Amino acid sequence: MDIRELDRRAVRASIDVVAAVTPADLRRPTPCAGWALSDLLAHMTAQHHGFAAAAEGNGDDLTAWKVHPAGDDAVPRYAEAAERVIAAFAGEDVPGSAFSLPEVVPGARFPAEMAMSFHFIDYVVHAWDVARTLGVPFTPEPDLVEAAWPIALAVPNGEERLAPGAAFAPALPVPADASRFGQILAILGRTSD
Repeated sequence: MDIRELDRRAVRASIDVVAAVTPADLRRPTPCAGWALSDLLAHMTAQHHGFAAAAEGNGDDLTAWKVHPAGDDAVPRYAEAAERVIAAFAGEDVPGSAFSLPEVVPGARFPAEMAMSFHFIDYVVHAWDVARTLGVPFTPEPDLVEAAWPIALAVPNGEERLAPGAAFAPALPVPADASRFGQILAILGRTSD
């Protein structure tokens, strides 16, 4: 399946989860070490803008990646950024392009499909992060989980995962009875229990 369609569906699922956030929830701790929900939403919003800029050929513009504090308008700002990245990825010339992603590797360019797979795995997992913070269940649709599996396995598990603001914590042991999504969460440093 087209990575753009997979990503669109993952991002739409994240919009649905984020829609339940209230201003009072913004102080809640998240599965992302040291981040309150406001920090996570600010990061997610900034990443949408940065990836959208990359799809539009402007990924080197560091202002596109700038994180702005999330306030009482965090939910509509998130939805707006999510719609922007969906539209940017849908561009006719995007599939054959290369994305500049200074947040991943400064100065490097990535084939569009690979770059969009980075975004996809982030939003499969970050939607769960938000749901977990709110105490509501979230499991992506089975085909999204299966598409996310090889991407999760390809995420490096080195010291970069210990850096402040790293997208993923070090991998955890995978419980023997874990679902495929539970395995993805463990590989990416989260525990589903």
